[in-house]
Amino acid sequence: MRRVVVESPYSAPTIDGIAHHIDYARACLRDCIHRGEAPIASHLLLTQPGVLDDTDPMERDLGMAAGWAWIDRADAVVVYTDLGISSGMMDGIGHATLVGTPVEYRSVTPTP
Repeated sequence: MRRVVVESPYSAPTIDGIAHHIDYARACLRDCIHRGEAPIASHLLLTQPGVLDDTDPMERDLGMAAGWAWIDRADAVVVYTDLGISSGMMDGIGHATLVGTPVEYRSVTPTP
């Protein structure tokens, strides 16, 4: 299986917005698995209760660095664009470009 790092938005101004982003990221993971890929979405894993606090800038930086370590070893970074591209996603894309990991853009919303 091809190893891919999923980039999708996480932060939002409200808890409802974050919940929507979590549901969307889960749909992105499902999409990857159905494409025969082994995905990781560090923003889902590392922001679980008791791991890291995404609202704490120092912990957010730690989480991003941990996610970037996976980018260094991935076959590709897949960027899901249905909800736009956040600043954190842009940082991940920039890191992938810096280390030479291919970046692919995708949608989980069916197109007519």
